[in-house]
Formats: sequence, structure tokens, C-alpha cells
Amino acid sequence: MNIFRMFSSAAHDMAIDLGTVNTVVYVRDKGIVLNEPSVVALETRDGIKRVKVVGNEAKLMMGKTPDNIQAIRPLRDGVIADIEVAEQMIKHFINKALGGPTRLPRQYNVVICVPSSSTMVERRAIRDAASNAGAARVQLIEEPLAAAIGAGLPVTKPIGAMVVDIGGGTTEVAVLSLSGVAYSNSVRVGGDKMDDAISSYIRRKHNLMIGEMTAERVKIAVGSAIAPDGTGKIISVRGRDLVNGRPSEITISEAELAEALADPVAQIIGATMTALEQTPPELSADIIDEGITLTGGGALLARMDEAIALATGLTVKIAEDALICVAMGAGQAFEDQIYQGVLIEG
Repeated sequence: MNIFRMFSSAAHDMAIDLGTVNTVVYVRDKGIVLNEPSVVALETRDGIKRVKVVGNEAKLMMGKTPDNIQAIRPLRDGVIADIEVAEQMIKHFINKALGGPTRLPRQYNVVICVPSSSTMVERRAIRDAASNAGAARVQLIEEPLAAAIGAGLPVTKPIGAMVVDIGGGTTEVAVLSLSGVAYSNSVRVGGDKMDDAISSYIRRKHNLMIGEMTAERVKIAVGSAIAPDGTGKIISVRGRDLVNGRPSEITISEAELAEALADPVAQIIGATMTALEQTPPELSADIIDEGITLTGGGALLARMDEAIALATGLTVKIAEDALICVAMGAGQAFEDQIYQGVLIEG
């Protein structure tokens, strides 16, 4: 490899948080350059499916497409469900992150975040998707480690640190020390399950069917992990009345949404409690001092930190830039030599 090519490759190194809901891309020396929904719109013409749009434009089409267009998510529960579509999505995001497609082949290395509970088969699928998208070298990093690095936790020191990363498809709970995972567990509960719980509740209690994007909007606006005193905030929700089939509008309260979200919140708290029970005593002592750090989009659900603090009796804080912590941490892992030991070779 000549020196020009070597520097060209380094300049294009990137880290990708390939999430169920959003994909975040970090480019060396530039930071976060892309944060878009992990959605691909496929158009069928003459029996052949082609990618129409990816990311923000594709998400706007969800639930609104004609018969020949299908908006899908190629990842489920943090792992690839459709490898061919995932490859197209990764290629699109890489080209966009690097300033658009080019005629000349690019040399770049990629670090991709994977759930700690992912199997070897699932990890190979992610590596293959990135390699087929054009990456010269693919390394992996476990999401809890990346989240902890991005949140500024002392993962390389002999100090126990606990992180709860609440993503779109999974919640990863890990206790970290000396650049490794001392204990981790994962539940396939995250932002998607919260949206599903809201949709199911509104359908059951109000006979109203709502779409995925409406459920997400309601969750962000007035969702809460703990019921407020009284009804709390109120929001209007529109959908299809299941009794007469007509468009309809209802109002729903923050208290109702807390009831709807009780089960997914309880599962996240349960995973956190299990991790605490399985943590070695010396690391437990450190966690009393350091507390628990929440990362991921689910950490931004109102009063989620308070709910976990009440259950555990520990200090709970939400990381700064919780939505992009994982990508930031993965980017720092390949930029800073002290984190090189956390990367898994493809």
C-alpha cells in the first residue's frame, strides 16, 4: 500500500452504530456526520425490487406507501433480519457520510457496534454486510462498551462502571472494568416495544388503531416511566376507529401512557436488577459510588432514570448526548490507542 492510499484510508475510517431504529455514523476527525432512521423503501417494477430511498425519506413513507413500494427496517432486535437490504442501506449511509458516491474505489475501515448477546452467526452477518458494502476491514465492538466509552465512564481502569443502553430493539445492561465486560445481559425490549405497547393499549382501551409513527410521536411527547399525580399532560391521537372504520380522534393522558408502558419499563428494570445481583462484590462497591449511567434513545423516556433509581436505590444519570453515545464511543475506540483492546477483529 502506498503512503497516499494509507492516509486516504485513515481519513475515511468510520464507526457505525447500526441500530434497529436509527443508524449513526462517526467519521475519523469529523465526529458524528450522519444520524438517520434505519429504514429502506423498496420499489417493485417488473417483478424486480429496487431501493428507492433510504433513511429520512424512507421513514416518511412508512404506513403510507402504494402497493408497489414497501418501507421496511432491515434490522430487528439489534441484528440483521434482511442482509441484502441491510447491505444497500449500509452502502448508502457510508457514501452519504463520505460526501456522496465516487467513481474511484475508496479504502476505509469500519467499526460496527453489535449487541453483547448477539450470536456468532448474527455477528458474521453484520461483518459480511459491511464488507459487501465496500469496507476494507471490519471490526466489531460490543454496544455496552461503546456506550460506556461515549458516556465518559472509566472503562479502562480497575473501577466497576454500570451502563444501561436502551436502544430501539434491545436493552443492554453491562458492568465494565479494565476494558472488558465483567457481566452483561440483554432483553429484547426497547423503543419499538414501547411503541407497540402504546398501540396495543390505545387499541384495547379506546378501539382506535394507530400507526407506528403516531405511537412514537405520542411516546416522545407525553410518555412516562412513572405515573404522574393525577392525569398529567394530555395529547390528541388520531387513527382509525375499529368500531365504525372511520378516521377518529381521541385524547390520551400521561397517566394512561405510564400504564401502557408499565410492562416494557418493568422488563428493563428487571434486567438491571439481575445484573446487580450477578455483579462481583468488589465491583458492586464501585457501582454504589459511580451509580448507573443510562444511554440510548429509550433513556430519554420521561422519568426513566427515576424509575430505575427507585427500584435499585442507586444514583442514576442520563449520559450527555444519550442518542449518539454508542457511535461516539465506537469512534473513540479506533481513534484512541488505550481502547484498542475492546475491538473485536472480523
